[in-house]
Amino acid sequence: MQSIELIPAIDIIGGKCVRLSKGDYSTQKTYNEHPLEVARQFEDNGIKRLHLVDLDGAKAGHIVNYKVLETIAGRTGLTIDFGGGLKTNEDLRIAFESGAQMVTGGSIAVKNPDEFLQWLTTHGPEKIILGSDAKDRKIATSGWLETSELDLMDFLKEYISKGVTQTICTDISKDGMLEGPSTELYKEILANFPDLYLIASGGVSSMKDIDELEEAGVPAVIFGKAIYEGRIKMEEIERRSRG
Repeated sequence: MQSIELIPAIDIIGGKCVRLSKGDYSTQKTYNEHPLEVARQFEDNGIKRLHLVDLDGAKAGHIVNYKVLETIAGRTGLTIDFGGGLKTNEDLRIAFESGAQMVTGGSIAVKNPDEFLQWLTTHGPEKIILGSDAKDRKIATSGWLETSELDLMDFLKEYISKGVTQTICTDISKDGMLEGPSTELYKEILANFPDLYLIASGGVSSMKDIDELEEAGVPAVIFGKAIYEGRIKMEEIERRSRG
């Protein structure tokens, strides 16, 4: 069985490393004022890939914290996938020029599918990740401030048919709650779309949760709060990432 890819998350508000609960901006908790320090610590412990989220951008509807991206990309060897507020070709240009190797488009895939498909055609499915964030199996957008009527499975099916090969799927009800991931939902997605590179996100509270996802055949996992709250130790990450 293929080892699950470990992808820690750094969420940015005002240039600082923060976490929210269920995407609620009023629950903001700052963990580190220097995201580069956090990124370097991950890299020192064997992590190869980072999920960097511009929460200011998600709210504003355009890229905001690209300087943080530029700094981390310029001073680490991490592969960075970047998301939050990417709505236009200009946002995309800034993200790639600032050092992102991949970008995640969620809201744009709902609100401007033609633009998202153009990104997919221009840059290829290895660089464009579909953000499929769901609340009660309905797709949510705009930093999760809005929920659509789009069914998660229909949404995935449509975009996979158009060439999407990887998605970050967050169950919003789990995010930041440290109550375990939506493993059954991910099993269902993989049963329907076995070739999809599914990146599970939300709810991871321990290495046991990650083991559970790996056993379910989930290819990759994003986790954040569990590290910042000390539920997952850096030594555990190092053991897994170098193992």
